[in-house]
Amino acid sequence: MLPTIHLPDGYKPASDVLQDRVILVTGAGQGIGRTAALEYARHGATVVLHGRNVQKLEAVYDEIEAARLPQPAILPLDFSKSTQPDLDGLAQSIHTTLKRLDGILHGASHFSSTMPLDLHDLDAWMLHARVNMVTPLALTKACMPLLKRAADASVIFLTETHAVQPTAYWGAFATTKSALATAIDIWQQEHDAQPHIRFNLLLPGPVASPMRNKSHPGEMTSQLPHLQTLGNSLIYLIGPDSQQTRGKMLSPAKN
Repeated sequence: MLPTIHLPDGYKPASDVLQDRVILVTGAGQGIGRTAALEYARHGATVVLHGRNVQKLEAVYDEIEAARLPQPAILPLDFSKSTQPDLDGLAQSIHTTLKRLDGILHGASHFSSTMPLDLHDLDAWMLHARVNMVTPLALTKACMPLLKRAADASVIFLTETHAVQPTAYWGAFATTKSALATAIDIWQQEHDAQPHIRFNLLLPGPVASPMRNKSHPGEMTSQLPHLQTLGNSLIYLIGPDSQQTRGKMLSPAKN
């Protein structure tokens, strides 16, 4: 398990902390991905919006444009069907249009429902693995040449409470999310000699999000923290303030 850290006490990012940076946000059409995209743009970044629902991506694009923030880009792709050439093409599109990449927030994920492992068939395992683990890792690989050219590059993966504390009935979702910690640990070790690249994990905890509504349908979302409460954590990990944070899991909530 990765060492757990928390935000520095009183942390408040500068309004231009991400100025001139290009950040790819997967799953940017809703939930934590959308929140990250908006926060990054508000703090000066040019955001590449990824997702499979173009209409949702266009809504986020329009919101950023209406606020007169740096013009974003839209690169739609369905992670459940994408191939390595598709991912290489996405990275090439970023290189062609924006010339650089300073960070990735992996917000895309798949959750079907809670169920016993006895009921998971091959298709369920493959879909969860592709979207939650394999494709994000392969996309990072495709973007690595761009990240290595950045002066300060950060890659963030999202995990989930039940992946950190295995719980009955969370099956393929928790299992595939838990594997990210191992991948990050290995990747960070392999880049210890390159301090300008860092890999970290974010544990959001319970927040009022579309996925939470799906996984906890009877829950009162009004009693949960708003997605915007994750803003400082998302900015901290992607920006220069966390340059010494490498191979860690950041949990916004302190026990």
